[in-house]
Amino acid sequence: MKVIIAGAGSVGSSIARELLAHRHEVLLIDPKPEVIGRSGLRGAKWLVGDACELSTLKEAKVGEADVVVSATGDDKVNLVVSLLAKTEFGVGRTVGRVNNPKNDWMFDGSWGVDVAVNTPRLMTALVEEAVEIGDVVRLLTLQTGVASLVEFTVPQHSDLIGRTVGQIQWPADATLVAIVRDQAPITPSVDDVVDHRDELFFVTTIAAEDELRALLAPGSAEESDELRSDQGEHDGFDG
Repeated sequence: MKVIIAGAGSVGSSIARELLAHRHEVLLIDPKPEVIGRSGLRGAKWLVGDACELSTLKEAKVGEADVVVSATGDDKVNLVVSLLAKTEFGVGRTVGRVNNPKNDWMFDGSWGVDVAVNTPRLMTALVEEAVEIGDVVRLLTLQTGVASLVEFTVPQHSDLIGRTVGQIQWPADATLVAIVRDQAPITPSVDDVVDHRDELFFVTTIAAEDELRALLAPGSAEESDELRSDQGEHDGFDG
């Protein structure tokens, strides 16, 4: 996959480093030639220039890119680059870094932004769409520092398939907040049945992430049901 990143500061370099490690083709655009030596990035291509200029984007062959990431520290630049990439070059996917939360409302389709994010980790995940099926992936840490947003894509042979949300004993400090199925978001109810390739989104404490991973591991849901069944039998006998 070919990715063009406008802005080779700490955020742009972090994204480039991860994408290069996953063997993607990366071109960075930055107006300061000195950032090339500072970056320490091996295997990246570079273009010194202003990413807001059409001539620079043409030289970068933006039209051939699969993804354009606007990762500069200036929201105005990120919006202009996204808009040009989308409208002038027809790039299929644009990701824009939001520096000032007050500007978040502008980072939408009207400015050519497909995805607006503000952390390198989340930007990389969205650019690469490399969320592993069957893995709990932390997308971001909330501002409090004690909670996170995590995602789990249900694999083909998961024990969760066919169970309702209400039948699964989720960890006390993990809340299922959304299910994405066939690219459509669903507000979870106790009667919703989990299906293969469902994307489950949880808000959870950092401490509860390991409990969630253990529950979602193959065989864990079945063992949990057996344990609850045994407990119910004992409770009934004692009563």
